[in-house]
Amino acid sequence: MSAGAAAEPVRDPGLQPERTRLAWRRTTLSGAVAAVLAVKTALHGSVSVAGIVACALCCGLWLAFLALAHRRIHALAASPEPPPLTPRQATATVLFTVALAVCGAALVL
Repeated sequence: MSAGAAAEPVRDPGLQPERTRLAWRRTTLSGAVAAVLAVKTALHGSVSVAGIVACALCCGLWLAFLALAHRRIHALAASPEPPPLTPRQATATVLFTVALAVCGAALVL
């Protein structure tokens, strides 16, 4: 076998990019549900300044996550071999998700 004949095999991604896009959409939908429940909790019963601030923070975090998810979904759909998620984007996504969960928990308590 000659060295020139050994070409790299072409990677077949199969349905992996589609599954990844669907996972981003499901996570965004989960964040939307959490933000809506935070708004409902903040506005139910007695309305306080702290509740409104936590509600606004939940909505802002969800919008930030939505923007990141939207960019990633478009990057996945743009080419058959999308660029990897950068550490900065991954860190921001995790921080937004955890902060949304913390704000939601603070509203419930």
